[in-house]
Amino acid sequence: MANVPVLGLKTHVQKVCSLYKRTLRNLEAYYDRRNVYRYQAVLARQRFEDMLNEKDLRKATKLLKAGEEELFLTQHPIPRKFALSPGGVAYERVVTPPDWVLDYWHPLEKAQYPEYFKIREQRKKEFMAMWEKEYGKPDPKDTHH
Repeated sequence: MANVPVLGLKTHVQKVCSLYKRTLRNLEAYYDRRNVYRYQAVLARQRFEDMLNEKDLRKATKLLKAGEEELFLTQHPIPRKFALSPGGVAYERVVTPPDWVLDYWHPLEKAQYPEYFKIREQRKKEFMAMWEKEYGKPDPKDTHH
C-alpha cells in the first residue's frame, strides 16, 4: 500500500522520475533513428545522474523546476502518443458490447454455441438468486410498466 497516492501529492523523487520519463518521451518524438535517440537518452541520463547526489532540498527543487521549464521550452510540437492511449489515433475505437446484447440473439444464433449459452443461463440464475438473497425480491408495485 506504499504506492497508493494520497490526494495526488508526489514526493520529490516521484517528480524527478516523472520528469525523466517525460524527457525520454520527448526525445523519442524528436529522434526517429534508434541510435541517435539512444545517444541523446544517455546524455539526458548523465545530466540526471550528475544532480542525483544533491543533498540540499532547496537546490534540488530549483534543479527540478529548471528541468521542468527546459522540457516545456523544448517540447516537440507534435508529441508521439501510443495509439490506444488517450489522445492516440485508436483511443476508444473498439467498443466492447455489453453482456445484455447476447439476450437478444436469435435462437438459431444461440444454437451455434450451446455450451456457452447453457453455462450463461446457469450463471444468470445464480446471479438472480444471489441478488434476491442479498436485497430481497422486487416489490411488484415498484415496477412501472
